[in-house]
Amino acid sequence: MEYTKKIIGGNFSEAGEASSAIKKVLKQLGVDSQVIRRTVVAIYEAEVNVVAHAYEGLLSVLIEDDKIKIVIEDEGHGIEDIEKAMEAGYSTASEKVREMGFGAGMGLPNIKANTDKMTINSVVGKGTVIELINYF
Repeated sequence: MEYTKKIIGGNFSEAGEASSAIKKVLKQLGVDSQVIRRTVVAIYEAEVNVVAHAYEGLLSVLIEDDKIKIVIEDEGHGIEDIEKAMEAGYSTASEKVREMGFGAGMGLPNIKANTDKMTINSVVGKGTVIELINYF
């Protein structure tokens, strides 16, 4: 099964739609509840990161027999220092984003904690691609 969702930067009202849709599908497929929880957390954090830090993005999900593969590609500022961005509490979110209750610097660390494999590639001034895999 494949699922894709365009994510618009700044549109916090739609953040979470993809994670909710995938949660329903994984439940219907009888996937273990721990795998569902971890996957949904990772997807939600990725959605919020795109909304908070990029102009737009595309979330693609491929559910296979033994795993779920998630790719988040965004067009935005990119990540200058990926190692620093992976530190819990480090944030480049704007004041506006923080006032809305987001931007605590836990997005990427939470994604990593809730996935079996994670890779990040980013080009400053162009965007970021994050690939995630969770095994069933």
